[in-house]
Amino acid sequence: MKKIHWNQISEPMITKSGEIISELIGKASVDGVFFNHSLARIVIPPGKSSSLHYHKKSQETYYILQGEGLLVVDGESYVLHPGTACNIQPGENHRIENQGSVDLEFLAICAPAWVAEDSFEV
Repeated sequence: MKKIHWNQISEPMITKSGEIISELIGKASVDGVFFNHSLARIVIPPGKSSSLHYHKKSQETYYILQGEGLLVVDGESYVLHPGTACNIQPGENHRIENQGSVDLEFLAICAPAWVAEDSFEV
């Protein structure tokens, strides 16, 4: 059993596009324990977004906690509000951006567990 709170991540990953990623469970977790899936808390400040990218192996599920996100998947746009979940399949080009005035905060679950080598910018 593993229990962790997001504020225990002392050095979250901050991407060049402005995402703040705290991986709670997965291949890169803080204690070196490996899992078949990963769970991350992601914060995107107002006006920032993820880069357009895809994964060859992992599928992702986003669950919006706070803010409003605009998710673009293979050129189609979807507005995501708190309480909304969506699934992104391997090979689908996607980007999520914060068009609101508060932080966009969401959970990202990947199966198999996310690894940097499975993220490809478009």
